[in-house]
Amino acid sequence: MTSPLLTIENLSIAFTDRGERRTVVSDLSLQVAAGETLALVGESGSGKSVSALSVLRLLPSPPVSYPSGDIFFHGQSLLHADERTLRGIRGNRIAMIFQEPMVSLNPLHTLEKQLYEVLSLHRGMRKEAARGEILDCLERVGIRNAPKRLTDYPHQLSGGERQRVMIAMALLTRPELLIADEPTTALDVSVQAQILQLLRELRDELNMGLLFITHNLSIVRKLADNVAVMQNGRCVEQNSASALFSAPAHPYTRRLIDSEPSGDPVPLTDNTGLLLQIDKLSVAFPVRKGVLRRVVDNKRVVKEISFSLRPGETLGLVGESGSGKSTTGLALLRLIASEGSIVFDGQALQGRNRKQMLPLRHRIQVVFQDPNSSLNPRLNVLQIIEEGLRVHQPSLTPAQREQEVIRVMQEVGLDPDTRQRYPAAFSGGQRQRIAIARALILKPELIVLDEPTSSLDRTVQAQILALLKALQEKHRLAYIFISHDLHVVRSLCHQVIVLRQGEVVEQGECQRVFAAPQQEYTRQLLALS
Repeated sequence: MTSPLLTIENLSIAFTDRGERRTVVSDLSLQVAAGETLALVGESGSGKSVSALSVLRLLPSPPVSYPSGDIFFHGQSLLHADERTLRGIRGNRIAMIFQEPMVSLNPLHTLEKQLYEVLSLHRGMRKEAARGEILDCLERVGIRNAPKRLTDYPHQLSGGERQRVMIAMALLTRPELLIADEPTTALDVSVQAQILQLLRELRDELNMGLLFITHNLSIVRKLADNVAVMQNGRCVEQNSASALFSAPAHPYTRRLIDSEPSGDPVPLTDNTGLLLQIDKLSVAFPVRKGVLRRVVDNKRVVKEISFSLRPGETLGLVGESGSGKSTTGLALLRLIASEGSIVFDGQALQGRNRKQMLPLRHRIQVVFQDPNSSLNPRLNVLQIIEEGLRVHQPSLTPAQREQEVIRVMQEVGLDPDTRQRYPAAFSGGQRQRIAIARALILKPELIVLDEPTSSLDRTVQAQILALLKALQEKHRLAYIFISHDLHVVRSLCHQVIVLRQGEVVEQGECQRVFAAPQQEYTRQLLALS
């Protein structure tokens, strides 16, 4: 039997703050062999990412310490290795894909410069030789028109495209061990399938070990050889993937498996009145070239979408990254220019300027994908949630605003006593509840939900979905639900529109489309979900 690539042996990890030491991982033992995939699963805060970052000693010490245990790579201790040894291993023999690509990619450098830097540092390649390998890797991870994208900056890519670039960057060094921290969270099912297939191929081709951190158990089923389940910093169960899914031993593992999205949308009332009517909505972005950046063309990214929405109804927008889902949502909110007709509660929105839109803003709200980015870290929860009241109801006193904040925090399942805390003190699921509370406090009739559950683990996702359904039933809220998770869409949505490269592929009643899709592209998405 060959010795493992990576061995984590009775590892404990602690953080010291103001003289007080808090243990976040206790007595963790794992092994990853060459050519094997170990999935590390668990809820947010279970210690998955902290454990992975410790392998490459990427956590600052202090405040991080390791009270017990060790980490070995090819039998060599990483916890006791000097900095020179670690530099030779990091990014070269052990590579890591981080969860949030917008934080990991340099916003000031083009893709080619960032990818070339990897090959220059770790493989000593010159630019001419590196270019071919960079293009090949970008195409393998699913970046379309790779030669034209080399001069792009990270902000010019969709979330899924940025994640694919991060994966390409890690794979360029052909590592012996790849640590992937939630690498497919922001990806739609078709791209997710491509990435998983790519990781499988590279694992087999390079005989690479893969430590895969995720909260998505459907991915674990498809990819992992072995699974380790973490809860509150401890590994509560470890087994082969087939054995763990067929007969989970620990109650927590069973709860994770049972947290897959299920149930039906909130029943609609007989009210036939329309809240929102969209007719031939199109969005185009100008293409600028030359020194003077003159507009030479228009790139049409959303093409003639039409639908209507009743009070209490949910429309799902699904499709791959770059299909125009989020762009459609921004156009409905009148945050970007568009063509076509947008009629909300009998009032035409097209042509209205910012001042004319203001009286309607409180009736149409939005919850964004990443609460880390959408919540101001310098404001406490009270200030974040009451912000809309300051704009739309200036006559309210500070005491009245605070009472409204307390009311809405209770409604979304947050402890009002935490309203003086800042976003950093909350988990991902709690931050998303704060974002929902901020939208809900203005008592809107329509909320645009842009991937509100994609960054959450399954148990928290189930809680947020239950909350959205309860709020919809109570207030007869209408939702535009943007998602790449078809299980979530089936559970929440009454209608669905399938988009591909800005065009409507299929549209109709959700249960009908899922039960008997008419188009091949829709069938592919359903088969991959």
